[in-house]
Amino acid sequence: MPPPPKPPPPIKLELTANSLRNTTISDSTDNIYYEVRTESWIPLHTKVKRLDPETRQYEVRGEIQRSNGQPEVRVAGRSKEWARASDFLRIDNAKGGGVIFMGDDGRVYRWQVNKGRLELVRADVDEAQEPVVIQHHHKRHFWVFRMSKHAWLEVKPEVKETLDSVILSYILVERKRRYVEKEVGAL
Repeated sequence: MPPPPKPPPPIKLELTANSLRNTTISDSTDNIYYEVRTESWIPLHTKVKRLDPETRQYEVRGEIQRSNGQPEVRVAGRSKEWARASDFLRIDNAKGGGVIFMGDDGRVYRWQVNKGRLELVRADVDEAQEPVVIQHHHKRHFWVFRMSKHAWLEVKPEVKETLDSVILSYILVERKRRYVEKEVGAL
């Protein structure tokens, strides 16, 4: 009897810059390529574009803007209206904290912090499971100089269909996490 087939390996999406306002998120072959961009003349508006590998054209997959101090989100394919980020991402008090959102595939996911890094797990399944997305931080030479290794996301192939909402939610959650760390560190 032959051994069972191995699951496909996870996708490694590398962030080219430490900034969440201006960066690219891509795999090694650029089949998955996102551009996150905040123009200098519109500093409160961030667009997340995905490059179509066949046509080589960018498609806007999501937008984030700050108005009245609160972030608003518009996800491509869902609605043309702006929604508050608190409607897109909700605090999950029931299962040990974290932030939940509805993916493009109709499943509910939860971002949680484990050992200092963000992890995305399915929130609509009751049993404990391994994460479908894991964030890996960047590394620097002697913690000061240039980056020796860029930050990257380890993505399981099962969430490839909902990658647009995963990327958009990651940007919102990581921005909030960095803001809170900065405020707490200033105290």
